[in-house]
Amino acid sequence: MSDAEFKMPPKRIANRLMNALRGGVVPRDGAEYIAVGRTEELEAILRDVEIIEDGGATFRFIEGPFGAGKSFLFSIIRSHVTKKGFVVMDADLSPDRKLVGTHDEGLATYRELVRNLSTAAHPEGGALPLVLDKWINELLFEAKAKGFVDAELDKEMEQQIYSRCADIRQLVHGYEFAGLLLTYYRAYRDGNDDLRDKVLRWFRGEYQYRRDAKTDLGISLVITDKDWYDYIKLLAVFCQQAGYKGTFVFIDEMINLYKISNKISRQNNYEKLLAMYNDTLQGKASYLGILMGATPKSVEDTRRGVFSYEALRSRLETGRLATKDMKDLLSPIIRIKKLSGEELFVLMERLSMLHADLFSTGRHFSAEEIRFFLGCELGRVGAADRLTPREIIRDFIELMNLLLQNPGDSVQSIMSGSGFTYAEPLKDDESGMAGEGQGPEDEFSTFTL
Repeated sequence: MSDAEFKMPPKRIANRLMNALRGGVVPRDGAEYIAVGRTEELEAILRDVEIIEDGGATFRFIEGPFGAGKSFLFSIIRSHVTKKGFVVMDADLSPDRKLVGTHDEGLATYRELVRNLSTAAHPEGGALPLVLDKWINELLFEAKAKGFVDAELDKEMEQQIYSRCADIRQLVHGYEFAGLLLTYYRAYRDGNDDLRDKVLRWFRGEYQYRRDAKTDLGISLVITDKDWYDYIKLLAVFCQQAGYKGTFVFIDEMINLYKISNKISRQNNYEKLLAMYNDTLQGKASYLGILMGATPKSVEDTRRGVFSYEALRSRLETGRLATKDMKDLLSPIIRIKKLSGEELFVLMERLSMLHADLFSTGRHFSAEEIRFFLGCELGRVGAADRLTPREIIRDFIELMNLLLQNPGDSVQSIMSGSGFTYAEPLKDDESGMAGEGQGPEDEFSTFTL
């Protein structure tokens, strides 16, 4: 994209984008304004969009080193699919959020996913009540258009809800799920905000005991650590019934499964991952796409990674025909490629324009200045193997901030001066691993005689 084609984001998005990138993270919106070099990966995901719209389901791993752009790609995909009419749910795994655990870590992941449920009209998350209200309002509009009023309108609404939930009732726990949708409608009709809040609490997985659910809602069922994924499938079908194209689920930071020190617990999480993978590809889920963000080691390490679980390794491992230069982007694992020098140049150029517009400085880096900066960055020892877009972006934003505050200096003087320090490249040993689950090769790394 040339300078003339570059579309400047609104100031509030530009500010959020610049602050997030300076901190080494990606904001929930705005990444598409500076997106470069991810055409092949995006085209692969867009094929999945068509499958999900037709009632199918997909499962993909987005694999790349720390800072390579996984979260950035997630942000671009999230923005694209919500604009196309999809619902999006996302969560980062952590020590307290896994796929399954002994202290409801899987349920914690479900709660985070539902809390972050987003649509085009409500991209910041928390959109579940809006989706439910939209569904009810559309049913009401259709019923009133047919001439139903008062008691007849209420009877027609309950019949329509029962009819529309036929597909939902066929799924595991679908009968109770459909019953709660009817309860929500009745609370909506009567203006009973307390009952509506209780139904929403149940959908968000906040009921811990069955007796409480029975007392408040009349059902002896709660969402648990073992079955939370069944409710993701139910929500996906419901969202399609509510007028959306489908649902995308983004789960990032799979390194936290790799870091589980207990082998049995780690294998239990991979078993859950296998169940999710099989469900989507065997036709047991509908209108659902799942994207998992992972580092190469967290997937391909045969001792602790996903490939340590043989059933997953045999399904995900690259075949014999694909090569480094000929990648299969239709496979379950999409490996993020490095940005080329030309793509990095375009990215820095866009950041320069965004920064100049945001601070009204009129300072737009020349092509020579950007080339000088990239030459310094890429000329560092080990840059070819270790330097990622995250470090380059952080350095460039720091450089622009320094020039904003010191207009008398130049790119060359700052880059050549002793006061400028580069962002440290990340190591291949998955930063943050120290002290937890070390392997034989790491266990004695600090032992001396």
